[in-house]
Amino acid sequence: MAIPTHTLNDGTTLPAIGFGTYPLKGADGVAAVRSAIEAGYRLIDTAVNYDNEREVGEAIRTSGIPREELCVTSKLPGRDHGYDDAIASVHGSLQRLGLDHLDLHLIHWPNPSRGQYVEAWRALVDLREQGLVRSIGVSNFTADHLDRVIDATGVTPAVNQIELHPYFPQEQMRAVDARLGIRTESWSPLGKRQAPFAEPAVAAAAERHGVSPGQVILRWQVQLGCVPIPKSATPERQRQNLDVFGFELSDDEMAAITALGRPDGRLFGGDPETHEEM
Repeated sequence: MAIPTHTLNDGTTLPAIGFGTYPLKGADGVAAVRSAIEAGYRLIDTAVNYDNEREVGEAIRTSGIPREELCVTSKLPGRDHGYDDAIASVHGSLQRLGLDHLDLHLIHWPNPSRGQYVEAWRALVDLREQGLVRSIGVSNFTADHLDRVIDATGVTPAVNQIELHPYFPQEQMRAVDARLGIRTESWSPLGKRQAPFAEPAVAAAAERHGVSPGQVILRWQVQLGCVPIPKSATPERQRQNLDVFGFELSDDEMAAITALGRPDGRLFGGDPETHEEM
C-alpha cells in the first residue's frame, strides 16, 4: 500500500500516517511491530519512556524491509534535558534500537518547571548536524515553548506531536504549528478508551463511505494535515487503520467531527504547562 508523504521544513519527508508502539513490549511487542511493518507502515514511533526500543529495533531488523525505507522516531525523556544528558540519551536510544541514526527525534515533554528544554533542543540541533538524527522535533509543546526554542537557536522544530482526536481537535495549536511551518503529529489519534465511534458524526460518515468509525477518524486526521500515530497489536486492525487513502470526507463531515471537541477533551489532563514526565 503506497502511503503519501509530507515534506518537512528541513527537506526530509514523513509518511502521512505512522504506527505507535506504546505499550508494546516483549516478544508480543516485537511481533506486533513487525506485523505493522509488513502491513505497510513505514513510520514507527517509540520513546525512551516506552521501554521498548529494543523490541522496535528487533522488529525492524527481522522485517526484511530495507532500513532506508523506514522512518524511525524516538523521544527524549524529561530526566535527560540537560545538554550532555540529552546527547547521551540519544546515543542510548541508537544503541538499544541497533541503528546508526534516527530519522526523527523529539523532546517528549517540555517539563517547564525544570526549564531545561532549550538545552535539550540545542543538543538535538547538534546531533542533527552530526548526522545521528535526520530530523528533530518536539512533543506536547505550546506556542510559548516553541517560540523559546526557536528564538534561542534559530532552528524551528520539524514536528510537534500533540494529543489530538475528535474530542480534543487542538484547533489553536494546529494553527500555531501551521504558521511556523511545523508538521503536527497526533498521539492517541482515535481517543483511546473515549474513542467517539458511536457519535452520529462519525457513525454516519462510516456508513456513507462503507468504512469503520476508526477509519473515518483517521481520515479526518489526514485531511486536517496531521500525521496520526495509531497503535494496534492486531494485524487486521493495523491494516484497517492504514487503509484510509481510498475515500474522502466532505467539508460538512469534517466540520461535524471537529465540532465534537470539548473544553475538557484531554484524555488524562496532560496539559503541557503542568504535566511532566521524567
